[in-house]
Amino acid sequence: MTEDTHTFGDGRLAASVRAHGAELCALRANGRDLLWAGGEPWRRQSPVLFPIVGRLVDDAAWVDGQAYRMTQHGFARDCTFRWLERDETGCRLELSDTEATRRVYPFAFSLVIDYRIEQGRLRVGYCVTNPDATRVLPASLGAHPAFVWPLSPDVPKDRHVIEFDQPEPEGVRRLKGGLLLPDSFPTPVRGRVLHLDESLFAADALILDRLASTGLTYRIPDGPGLRLTWEGFPQLGIWMKPGGDFLCIEPWHGMASPVGFKGDFSTRPGVFHLRPGQEWRASWQVGCI
Repeated sequence: MTEDTHTFGDGRLAASVRAHGAELCALRANGRDLLWAGGEPWRRQSPVLFPIVGRLVDDAAWVDGQAYRMTQHGFARDCTFRWLERDETGCRLELSDTEATRRVYPFAFSLVIDYRIEQGRLRVGYCVTNPDATRVLPASLGAHPAFVWPLSPDVPKDRHVIEFDQPEPEGVRRLKGGLLLPDSFPTPVRGRVLHLDESLFAADALILDRLASTGLTYRIPDGPGLRLTWEGFPQLGIWMKPGGDFLCIEPWHGMASPVGFKGDFSTRPGVFHLRPGQEWRASWQVGCI
């Protein structure tokens, strides 16, 4: 453990979290890395997406008729969080508004992230609170963990699958220039199974915005895999960058702005709204199978 990084576990699973971005930066089981190590072609590992998921039109958040510049996925991933708690099985961190955040997002907020390992599973919990006594807080939040792909170095990527808990027949959404296209596209999920191939991501992320499932298994058929579940996230993004040996499986509450969107920030797709003193909670969990 250092001032900037905290490592914890339960003997079956171990994780490390950085204060910068409150980012999960290592996840290991039985000496095997489960999380992408970072580096080219994508240097991040599990950024926190807040207060937006995706991109804004012209990188501008319009609030009460005034434009505020905010780049893709928001600013939390580039801020240093404050440690609230650190022990042998987890940690809690907090990010609150500052003069700097208010220049790009003119709202008071508290974002607390709790990492905890129990019984061989990592749980990541989020709590956003509105401390403003007079104003509604609009926000989105998403997880962006990058798991190793392939899961085993001697198995081709295209032998991996994602098995959803429920059939996922609804169309998927796609992006153009980081913005949400208006149309829905035929889903590549067949029943409950998505056969993975890098070509799926040639046009950026697959976005499931009408999810039936709250869990999935990412695995090699008849081989090792990861079990993911989530609560409070109505959308899911799946993404990789060409040339990278990782697969991002991303529970979201919110999405990129639609192409041509010019509305107020509070009306973006997937934004939640917190009254004074109200809080929003969500979580995701992962473990080996």
